Amino acid sequence: MNAITLNDRSLSEVLEAPETQALPAPAAPSRRTPCFETESGKRFLEGTRTLFRNAIPPLLGMLLFVALWALVANSGGQIPGPGETWDAAVELFSDPFYDNGPNDQGIGWNILNSLGRVGIGFSLAAAVGIPLGFMIGRFDFLNRMLSPVISILRPVSPLAWLPIGLLVLQKAEPASIWVIFISSIWPMVLNTAAGVQRIPQDYTNVARVLNLSELKVFTKILFPAVLPYVLTGVRLAIGVAWLVIVAAEMLTGGVGIGFWVWDEWNNLNVAHIIIAIFVVGIVGLLLEQMLMLIAKRFSYD
Repeated sequence: MNAITLNDRSLSEVLEAPETQALPAPAAPSRRTPCFETESGKRFLEGTRTLFRNAIPPLLGMLLFVALWALVANSGGQIPGPGETWDAAVELFSDPFYDNGPNDQGIGWNILNSLGRVGIGFSLAAAVGIPLGFMIGRFDFLNRMLSPVISILRPVSPLAWLPIGLLVLQKAEPASIWVIFISSIWPMVLNTAAGVQRIPQDYTNVARVLNLSELKVFTKILFPAVLPYVLTGVRLAIGVAWLVIVAAEMLTGGVGIGFWVWDEWNNLNVAHIIIAIFVVGIVGLLLEQMLMLIAKRFSYD
């Protein structure tokens, strides 16, 4: 009689099989990956850490400043506190461009007039200072000739130039622009000259071998290599120009943020003076950040 077979094996073989053969082990349950171990979770954690690292310290610094300000204001002094200053700022900026005559204009007009003077004086300083810096750095004779003059004039206080401007120009408006010009020209001259002097000698040797003209030396070698130094000088100069205009307008009068601060002092409106301090700082910061963005863009290009 033929043996019954199971899957090509006889029943006797199945019965005689050793009992040591174990059944296959059940599959282990799949482990679910935590969300923070995924790539998106890791990116979220890294972004959160970066946010806290960049945002928390400045926020704590501002809170500490406001707390100290409130403490000084509540100690019996005549300085208005943060709340009172905030209310005055809301009222002030609710209509920043009113015009009730030459001596009574909104803070917006005063800021724009100051920026206009800074723009004119700064542009004139750049038009003179940057080419002069290139020539000083390029020609050693010119460098040795002008170095003593620059060393004497550069440390002079900006306001010391104001009487000279009033004497020569006879008007307060051009005198203020003159002070901005003479104060902001030095960073551009010195930084540009330093950049030209730090160009590797091999560059100029190649230009000499190729018999390049001065125009091609400037456009092909000097300007691309010196551009980062020029932008650094421009960034420093705009800070000086905005700093100087406030002091100059306090003395010359007219419509401007400096004159507005002095006028508010005459009115004993200390809250408006504090607001003007913040406005001057914020506008100066924005000008500097704008020039830094331009510098980064030129550097990447």
